[in-house]
Amino acid sequence: MTETNQKPIHVVGGGLAGSEAAWQIARAGVPVVLHEMRPERGTEAHLTDGLAELVCSNSFRSDDAENNAVGLLHEEMRRLGSLIMACGDATKLPAGGALAVDRVAFSDRVTAQLEADPLVTIQRGEVAGLPPEDWDQVIVATGPLTSPELAEAVGRLSGEEYLAFFDAIAPIVHKDSIDFSKAWFQSRYDKPGPGGGTADYVNCPLNEAQYEAFIAALLEGEKTDFKDWETSTPYFEGCLPIEVMASRGPETLRFGPMKPVGLHDPHRNERPYAVVQLRQDNALGTLYNIVGFQTKLKYGEQVRIFRTIPGLEQAEFARLGGLHRNTFINSPQLLDKELRLKAMPRMRFAGQITGVEGYVESAAVGLMAGRFAAAEYQGQAFAPPPPTTAHGALLAHITGGADASTFQPMNVNFGLFPPLTPPEGKRKVRKKDRKPAMSARALTDLAAWLTTPAAAAE
Repeated sequence: MTETNQKPIHVVGGGLAGSEAAWQIARAGVPVVLHEMRPERGTEAHLTDGLAELVCSNSFRSDDAENNAVGLLHEEMRRLGSLIMACGDATKLPAGGALAVDRVAFSDRVTAQLEADPLVTIQRGEVAGLPPEDWDQVIVATGPLTSPELAEAVGRLSGEEYLAFFDAIAPIVHKDSIDFSKAWFQSRYDKPGPGGGTADYVNCPLNEAQYEAFIAALLEGEKTDFKDWETSTPYFEGCLPIEVMASRGPETLRFGPMKPVGLHDPHRNERPYAVVQLRQDNALGTLYNIVGFQTKLKYGEQVRIFRTIPGLEQAEFARLGGLHRNTFINSPQLLDKELRLKAMPRMRFAGQITGVEGYVESAAVGLMAGRFAAAEYQGQAFAPPPPTTAHGALLAHITGGADASTFQPMNVNFGLFPPLTPPEGKRKVRKKDRKPAMSARALTDLAAWLTTPAAAAE
């Protein structure tokens, strides 16, 4: 390695994206300073000062690398030496076909790994406004809770008004307060998860009358009041509060987080009309979060309404749901193909602030930003990952593939990937073969990309 700069790269934000970016920079042999404002300045959602704290769900979603785009992203990140995936795998919990983690153990492990790396310096304290001019390379990975000063400075610099939306937090219940004479353990369709279990979720059944009463209570329940400056902030469609979903029609929840398909109530020997699922939230198995129950109901209303769910009549809550305001930039308009801010190329952006949605998507963009920055530091060319990979598809979407005039946060999905080439003599790939074929193509192309000197981290 030939260094062209003795100054470190600075990463602002110690969430999943910032932690991953710092790790990738250090893996390339480049010094990095990771700035995290907590505990000197807290946020509305964080509870600790640990790096990579999970403030919403504890799930990284599907771990199926063959049929699910986020599962494919998991596998690509593992092959790219991701710190976030290594720590996630080391702290995983039973969660059916998903990868869920013990949030405390996960954060502790990420923090310990970065603290132990001699090339990583962790500095506590807020970076207010634009980074100092003598920072030659900066990655802004401040996530959805970017400080107002920094967000406003970026908005002024870019000439684009930054966008914002609300993200909601689901409640967590103590397992020993669940009534298992009504609830039962089962994964949907008895599908095995990463740990091999087929009964990883607690299921609470509702009959038609109970479901209708629950929907009515959600709609009538007292909601959190918004401040004047928050009232025009849109929700992200992939993380809607449960009462907002309920307002879209009485059957919306039965076709969403409360769908009963693939489940059978052993107490009544029937498929329930609707189901509330809970997923393990810590390694001890003492806490379970209510899946898909993000909410802006007031705390007292949450306790009252959620205790009408069969099996949760005596539920004790370790954490109630809440809201926090998220910030993201118009990346297709503002960023170049290497995640640099066009108006100030020494600054890169990573994570949810770029308009990707989800833990692993955020970390994946941090991974790419870290590798781009390290290569530039070393004076090396660096080819972006192929657009046929999950990483490349995400990158292409946020740096030009999306329509800047309608840009909204996006999870990774196969709709972002280039179409498949049909087999010789065929007009198209059969529908049931498309996802496995896209995944196989992605991993093949990723392997080829990793063999090129410009792509391989040292």
